[in-house]
Amino acid sequence: MIFKALSNEARRQILEWLKHPEHFGPQIYLPKDANFKGGICVGSIQAKTGLTQSVVSSYLSMMQKAGLLESRRYGQWTYYRRNEQLLREFTEYMRNEL
Repeated sequence: MIFKALSNEARRQILEWLKHPEHFGPQIYLPKDANFKGGICVGSIQAKTGLTQSVVSSYLSMMQKAGLLESRRYGQWTYYRRNEQLLREFTEYMRNEL
């Protein structure tokens, strides 16, 4: 599933952008006491991509199901961030096994 998620250029771009979440600006609806550092709202990701929210949501859902992203919901907003542990493990697998 990881390979399928990474087969789309827009999904790879989103993953790359999420590596530096500060480029999205402050996430004003993320509660200050939320323990979800680096989380970016779907709306911020959608605005940066220029794609429709439904397309971005489906891309994010696919990447989450593949384990590449983690998500958390606060009120009506859903935030995503990279799953750095899985990305490290996947990178090691690629380096050592393929």
